[in-house]
Amino acid sequence: MRIPIHREGWPFIAIFAVANVLIYLFSHVAALLFLPLTLWCIAFFRDPERSPPPGERRIVSPADGMLLPIVEAVPPEELGLGPAPRRRLSIFMNVFNVHVNRMPASGTVVALAYRPGRFFNASFDKASVHNERMSARLRPTGSTDPDADLAVVQIAGLVARRIVCDIAEGAQVRRGERYGMIRFGSRLDVYLPNSATIVVQDGSVTRAGETVLAEL
Repeated sequence: MRIPIHREGWPFIAIFAVANVLIYLFSHVAALLFLPLTLWCIAFFRDPERSPPPGERRIVSPADGMLLPIVEAVPPEELGLGPAPRRRLSIFMNVFNVHVNRMPASGTVVALAYRPGRFFNASFDKASVHNERMSARLRPTGSTDPDADLAVVQIAGLVARRIVCDIAEGAQVRRGERYGMIRFGSRLDVYLPNSATIVVQDGSVTRAGETVLAEL
């Protein structure tokens, strides 16, 4: 039976658990006060199963969190999507959200690029431009038109210090499948092709792999 904890979490959970035991040896009260932090660490790395909705032309949320204001923005230049602005949907994850990221659509990863950067609060608009990020360009299944490609970008936040991305350039991916995570608090941006129709509103609460953001 699969334990619903992401593999990235086990070292941290072990550290917190050992610390809790050592504190308990010196003070039962202090150990009780530290226990919520241990439980939070376990909850942070939880990795529940998700079921994508039917309809291959639907683009689902890559993250749990809250949808920030939808804007027009230029995609990361390292992906080669051109200088024209696209509609950008940004999902902000706080430290209590599930942080496992999932693919927004099925298709082929045609470009993958990491860029180091700053660590501004991920809810700020400038985080998309200045923060550390891992960007993926995805060509939807059945498409041969580069203009139909979309981008999904993992962005480190104020306290995030590690972006995990488990896909490679050229990989075939499925909508809703796990592909990485970010520690500890961050955001994901999705840049849509012009042909997509957005079906969510600013401020919506999203669930990775299940909430429909747009339709191709």
